[in-house]
Amino acid sequence: MSCPDCLTGDILPGEPTGAFSSQGAYFAPAPGNSSKSKRAILLLTDAFGLSLKNSKILADKLAAELRCDVWVPDYFEGRPLANLDSMFLLPDRAGVKMTLFKWFRFILAMIPKLPAAYSSRPAVVDARLSKFISAILEEKNYQKLGAVGYCFGGATAIRLGSTGLVQSIVVCHPGPFSIGQAEAINTPASWVCAEDDLFFNRAYRLQVEASFAKRQGTDKFVEYEFKDYEGTAHGFAARPNLSLTQVTEAHRKAFQQTVEWFEKTLPILL
Repeated sequence: MSCPDCLTGDILPGEPTGAFSSQGAYFAPAPGNSSKSKRAILLLTDAFGLSLKNSKILADKLAAELRCDVWVPDYFEGRPLANLDSMFLLPDRAGVKMTLFKWFRFILAMIPKLPAAYSSRPAVVDARLSKFISAILEEKNYQKLGAVGYCFGGATAIRLGSTGLVQSIVVCHPGPFSIGQAEAINTPASWVCAEDDLFFNRAYRLQVEASFAKRQGTDKFVEYEFKDYEGTAHGFAARPNLSLTQVTEAHRKAFQQTVEWFEKTLPILL
């Protein structure tokens, strides 16, 4: 199920330029001849799924910056976990707390979505992703795959990072996950961290980072990084309030962090 902070944020300007594939996914091709893309990125959405254009706009930008194909799978199968009209419900910056009334409104907004949440529980989503990855690898013959996930998709990326299906992940203000799932990650992992995050607070963030640091000098070590963005709340990397200068700049830097991480960890020899 989506977290309450997955229902806050804003809509990015512009319009998507990619197209939908036969698998129902949004496809942002590499510049030029996409058939020559040797690597690809999976963009794993927040609770709004493909109904919110932000994920598609981010996919277009990633495709242009990384010069590779970017896919946004519809792992909710057309039934996102949140409606767009609930997006402005919660705080969009650090230091703003939810009131009891807003919690009540959040619960009311989520009750009709309980069937969708059950039908897209983590085990089901993971199976859909595995099938999707197999399909695009067969079709495109990519050499390397990366995944960047936001909120719900961040928790999904964490689980995906232990499967061997991708070679690098970026985790942006993830939804709920266990320390065991983080410790199981066996691929390079970059973490985009908000200052205020209901499900990834400061203490838990430090615990997760410490679990990666403990791997130093062992055969379980993987490259990792954690970057904190002052003034931000959960959701800023996907749904920033662009009227707030600090949040807008953090959104830009988080996107650049993602680009630089994949350039570093998914190199392709041309």
